[in-house]
Amino acid sequence: MSFSDLFGTGEHLRNLGHFAAIVTLAAADGPINELEEAQLKRLSLKLDIEKEDYIKVMKNPDNFPIHPNNSVEGRLERLHDLFRIIYADHNIDREEELLLRKYALGMGFSPAVAEGIINRSIEIFNRMSFEDYLYLLNKKD
Repeated sequence: MSFSDLFGTGEHLRNLGHFAAIVTLAAADGPINELEEAQLKRLSLKLDIEKEDYIKVMKNPDNFPIHPNNSVEGRLERLHDLFRIIYADHNIDREEELLLRKYALGMGFSPAVAEGIINRSIEIFNRMSFEDYLYLLNKKD
């Protein structure tokens, strides 16, 4: 058995951590409702979370550590990753937007900053590099 079989790849563990954070945020305002659960299932597919891992994360998301980033740029990179996942199907729906807003708040952005980042990101996002995303996000019209 290889090392990656025992502990998973970095990308897989990162995806599990992202997903666990999203599950935690979805449950932050009470039990996960049907709309949230449907969205979580869609996001788990986009993150390549297998059914077994999905069940484990849903039962106890705290078992999947998140390595929070203290820098604003690091937090923006995580949001960029989520936008890439969400826009994989070239569309963002209301439930995805709501989860993005919860995630941004959970990462430490204030409500006003989170709102601005999400709104601006939706305007500019189109599978661009993180550097282009960061530049356009901060660019003043």
